[in-house]
Amino acid sequence: MYTPEYYKNTNVADIKAFIANNSFGILINQVNNKPWATHIPLELDVDKEGKDILVGHIAKANPQGAYLKDNTTVLCIFNGPHSYISSSWYKEEEVPTWNYIAVHVYGKIRINSEDEVMDSMHKLVDKYEQNSKCPISLNDMSKNTLRQVKGVIGFKIYIDDIQATHKLSQTRPEDHAKIISELEDTKNANACEIAKAMKKEGN
Repeated sequence: MYTPEYYKNTNVADIKAFIANNSFGILINQVNNKPWATHIPLELDVDKEGKDILVGHIAKANPQGAYLKDNTTVLCIFNGPHSYISSSWYKEEEVPTWNYIAVHVYGKIRINSEDEVMDSMHKLVDKYEQNSKCPISLNDMSKNTLRQVKGVIGFKIYIDDIQATHKLSQTRPEDHAKIISELEDTKNANACEIAKAMKKEGN
């Protein structure tokens, strides 16, 4: 992804936290020589050797699955908050822009066994059930229900490259206070998250 030097985020811990908190990503590869994308949870994990990986699964009925082969390269996109930035908030005349946070991860696929798929599903459900009023567990489900795992393709993605963009008006420090104030005044969730990120970036 195109990222000017002043918008690049190279803080590994920060990037990992971002992926963990924005793990509903987009998996992209080539299907019949065309880009194909699927919106799925892509969970950051480590393998037995301590290497960072992404773990996910898609339906076998999804045409993308036929093109997920061991050692093929895929792209995973993780989107965070974003907001329009009006140039009326600047001290000097300039065109408007858009602030955002995003991470692109390139890596190579390795198809999981059925046992590995089930293990990853246990982790996925346990993670997102933590805050449920009545949390469920796959351990409590019947074998008949869990047979649905046979309908998915599970995989690991061994990470080759990470590109992280924090576009947070870094080139306009003189306007930060005004931009943050205007973003917060919108009461829009995305805008307020960008304001929060700008405050953090400034510390």
